Amino acid sequence: MPEGAGGRVVEEGYPWGYVGGMWMDEELAGEALVRLRRASGQLAGVIAMIEEGEDCAKVLTQLAAVSKALDRAGFKLVATGLRHCQAAAERGEEAPMEIADLEKLFLALA
Repeated sequence: MPEGAGGRVVEEGYPWGYVGGMWMDEELAGEALVRLRRASGQLAGVIAMIEEGEDCAKVLTQLAAVSKALDRAGFKLVATGLRHCQAAAERGEEAPMEIADLEKLFLALA
């Protein structure tokens, strides 16, 4: 398979951003992308806390918040994928991703 930007593998014959059957763009990611951007800021804050020698309990509390934000973003992406597949099925179209594959992704987050 050819490599794209940053050495990432691109599936032959598919556009950039196509992953395992479902195109992931900003519109589809929606709320999950907002959560990820927020978590990115939170993580930067945790790093700064450690660099500044902040209290361990405060650092761990903030780190737990970042972890939860990441988990929720992942679950939101899976839920969005399920809705996207259901909508395709209701239109009589082939779903962009197998439900079993979405289930595997969901379980990978657990």
